[in-house]
Amino acid sequence: MPTAPIPAEVRAHADELRAQLARHDHAYYVLNEPLVPDAEYDRLFRKLAALETHWPALVTPDSPTQRVSGTPAPELAAVAHSVPMLSIRTETDDTAAGALAFDARVRNALNLAADAPPVQYHAELKFDGLAVSLRYEHGRLVCAATRGDGQTGEDVTHNVRTIGQIPLRLRGEGAPPLVEVRGEVYMRHDAFAALNERQEKTGGKLFANPRNAAAGTLRQLDARIAAQRPLAFFAYGLGASQGFAVPDTQDGLLAQFAAWGFPVCSERTVAAGAQALAAFHEHVAAIRADLPFDIDGVVYKVNRLDWQARLGFVSREPRWAVAHKYPPQEAVTEVLDIDVQVGRTGALTPVARLRPVAVGGVTITNATLHNQDEIERKDIRVHDTVVVRRAGDVIPEVVRALPERRPAEAVKFDLLARYPVCPVCGSRVVRNADEAVARCTGGLFCGAQRKQAILHFAGRRAMDIEGLGEKLVEQLVDENIVRSPADLYRLSVAELARCERMGERSASKLLEAIDGSRATTMARFLFALGIRNVGERTAKDLASHLQTVEALMGADEDALQRVPDVGPIVAQSIVDFFAEAHNRDVLAALLDAGIHWPAPPAPVAAKADHPVRGQTFVLTGTLPTLSRDAARERIEAAGGKVAGSVSRKTRYVVAGEAAGSKLEKAQALGIEILDEAALLALLAAHDETENPSSQGV
Repeated sequence: MPTAPIPAEVRAHADELRAQLARHDHAYYVLNEPLVPDAEYDRLFRKLAALETHWPALVTPDSPTQRVSGTPAPELAAVAHSVPMLSIRTETDDTAAGALAFDARVRNALNLAADAPPVQYHAELKFDGLAVSLRYEHGRLVCAATRGDGQTGEDVTHNVRTIGQIPLRLRGEGAPPLVEVRGEVYMRHDAFAALNERQEKTGGKLFANPRNAAAGTLRQLDARIAAQRPLAFFAYGLGASQGFAVPDTQDGLLAQFAAWGFPVCSERTVAAGAQALAAFHEHVAAIRADLPFDIDGVVYKVNRLDWQARLGFVSREPRWAVAHKYPPQEAVTEVLDIDVQVGRTGALTPVARLRPVAVGGVTITNATLHNQDEIERKDIRVHDTVVVRRAGDVIPEVVRALPERRPAEAVKFDLLARYPVCPVCGSRVVRNADEAVARCTGGLFCGAQRKQAILHFAGRRAMDIEGLGEKLVEQLVDENIVRSPADLYRLSVAELARCERMGERSASKLLEAIDGSRATTMARFLFALGIRNVGERTAKDLASHLQTVEALMGADEDALQRVPDVGPIVAQSIVDFFAEAHNRDVLAALLDAGIHWPAPPAPVAAKADHPVRGQTFVLTGTLPTLSRDAARERIEAAGGKVAGSVSRKTRYVVAGEAAGSKLEKAQALGIEILDEAALLALLAAHDETENPSSQGV
């Protein structure tokens, strides 16, 4: 490869080729008006690639040759959004009421008189895809991130570069030092159909709908896979910016995006007042089925950006925008049968197996029935004709039965009669009186619950096994290396080192953490078992009151209810857990693996004048220096108790910043309120009572 400086004429030729290819990309992908035949485009692309191969220093991140390059990413890194990507309020009324309500809220917030001119809005489509934020610095794309939780997303730059509609470099002159363009990555109907056809031919996974296909593609680690799946993009919003003369209106902002080379949906309008918004909603409803991509509603935004700033936000939602969604699409079909799925927490969810029917462009064969109570409330039977819809246009559910079309052979469904034992592990299925859900009692043994049980067991507040994360647990369970928490204590370096991103050093470090977890407390161990309704506080009460696992296993419901704050529901959960031989076997294996704890100290009787011992505290809000966990530990170490809710038994409420309803209830009941300083003083008084100073002796 040449090491000499690149001749100026070579660099200029490369720049001109990149500019030509960028123009052709924009015309082809954004305008849908190709300027040259494919062969001519390919010729220009090969010339640029040859130059960059001969002169590697010519390669720039925004070169068309870099749309698919590099090695697969090891993982999707987290990206903190400098300006949060917030959600917007949703109106679901399918009439003009949604638009009227939004307009009334806006006018009221702006203090507009009744006779003031109509507010100008920008009405857009609500695309059914994946929101992303594209960060450009001095005109070049440097980062693309998913919305995530609104504060932090995932870095998908490598995949976004493969989307031909997204410019790697902003068109035109005078690009700002920084600008973030927000928009939606989606997949067209024709592209989705072609993708699924290709997947079927190659034996690959078929995608349920275009949104799932787009989301799955965007989160691929290998950009070469993403490049084979045609994604599309629409720009619609602005994030952070520096040195950018922001237009005065939303409409002007989208015009600027188009000038920079972004695709902007043509189905949009500036609407004056609520009636114009309602007309847009009605117009889009009429053309929705003919659109080449999925939407689930329209979006109304105040057009003036200064008014958007004036209206601001409430509850993390903008006051100046609203999504007006369409009713879920529905269809009629037959329930062929009803069976269940066992979830990660042991919940048995009844599922209707349906005669295949198309709903909203997707073929539906299964739909959730939620629970036995819902089945009875809707009176849904096997062989019934039912109305099915995609809730939120995504999750299929059975809306109602049509009893007038019920055949004589229709059969009622009784979950507990049909499934007295778990279809996964064979453990008993029970339903407590306090909830609608029936659950498998297999707990530590049930294959459906295994991953969740192991993650809970290893959690920081349980056995505290650092380094045992969700992805590793999934691998260990999927490869049948770990079938129960007890198997963790039999792992070897060789077994762990075979897992992804787990070398011998990482494996050895994890085994050290597992070995260190053998020394724990009885309370942590009980909490780690994942007994339903047994939280940290209850586990501590059980350990303090019964003191041995043997005593706990042998206790009946009456004995358990003598433990403070253990009622009939918790007692029943404990008895059900230990009634399963699987759970007792796993518990025995854990103890045989060397899990141990010191004998609990003898209980100390509460003193009448003691400042903390025997008193009930409730924590609310954020304390200045102490975390909630640290405050709880300090109180419990001093012999106090921390409850989750305020009652007449509460002695103190410790209130920090942003304290809510608990503080209000405490004030109403006349309960003493402490801030952090008062709590620390109370704890210090306890220490002095327990350990009187020897000063002055």
